[in-house]
Amino acid sequence: MTLPDAPRFAMVAGEASGDLLAGLLLEGMRARWPRLVAQGIGGPKMAQQGFEAWWPHDKLAVRGYVEVLSHYREIAGIRSALEQRLEREPPDAFIGVDAPDFNLGLEAHLKSRGIKTIHFVSPSIWAWRGKRIEKIRTATDLMLCVFPFEPEIYAKRGIHAVYVGHPLAAAIPLDAPRDGARQALGLADSDVVVAVLPGSRRAEIQYVGPRLLGAIRELARERPALRFVVPIVPGLRHLIEPLRRQHAPDARVDLLEGRSHEALAACDVALVASGTATLEAALFKRPMVVAYAMHTVTWQMSKRMAYQPWVALPNILLREFAVPELLQGDATPEKIAAAALRWLDDPTACAALAERFRSLHLALRLDTAKVATDAIEEVLAR
Repeated sequence: MTLPDAPRFAMVAGEASGDLLAGLLLEGMRARWPRLVAQGIGGPKMAQQGFEAWWPHDKLAVRGYVEVLSHYREIAGIRSALEQRLEREPPDAFIGVDAPDFNLGLEAHLKSRGIKTIHFVSPSIWAWRGKRIEKIRTATDLMLCVFPFEPEIYAKRGIHAVYVGHPLAAAIPLDAPRDGARQALGLADSDVVVAVLPGSRRAEIQYVGPRLLGAIRELARERPALRFVVPIVPGLRHLIEPLRRQHAPDARVDLLEGRSHEALAACDVALVASGTATLEAALFKRPMVVAYAMHTVTWQMSKRMAYQPWVALPNILLREFAVPELLQGDATPEKIAAAALRWLDDPTACAALAERFRSLHLALRLDTAKVATDAIEEVLAR
């Protein structure tokens, strides 16, 4: 199959982190195919690259068994409508970005109809739910992996997979522009700054938000001069503002519209809901405290399916508890604040961690756009 000068790609990215990664991938695809058309489900980062969103990405920003059940009818309706539309108007290829619970079933359906399917960002089959690899085999023609150990796992099962590097490792500079970020955010060089990233999904903010905002309260009581910056995913400010008023009314808190990278570049320590943001904090070489909580039923089911003792990406990649993880019942404001203070009081440990994160950054840094588009072009030529 030879791609036309203006290839048409259908894409689905299901949340803010997927939108960010898909936007970076689209930037590289547009450099390869300037006249490409990309349509489907996405967010603002994809829109900046000319993506046409038939549905907004936040419709799929649901995590957890109990939470998904409450939105099942709407999500199933979107997938059915998308399948029908793509059958009527077949794209040159479909690219599912993360969101495996939505995308893998869609990819399997489209592949059975003769549409080439590509999945960007491997599901964490090495961490939990490893049996999904059989579903992946039937669903995708190409897996684009963002971690170097993943292609070998797929090769053993005869699945075509290519390591493309992590696009965030290419997008984030090796040496974070701390001074410039502080100036942009109105922070002084002498300020001690805590970045607080409460998550990009409504359920995350519901369960993790009060704990992180409570940690702000505890830290401010201990050290009133601390400055706090809280980047908020667009459209979710109305969920954060009441938590701030309830849990940290007297702390020096700046709520930011987006701008998470500036917040991480500017901070001395970060409090982060587990997810892609933990990797971003590591790429900015910042010490962090990782917290997470979810519905009790979801938590019990997740624990039974986990293969590894870590949940935070930096710890998984370094194969140890390099940064503290406070989960479920342990994710109390008091424990989160105490862990943050230990980082602030130990600059030697922070410097050693930054060096380890720098090595990790270099290992993940490839020309992701070129490697990925080369792989896409190769699989479509078959």
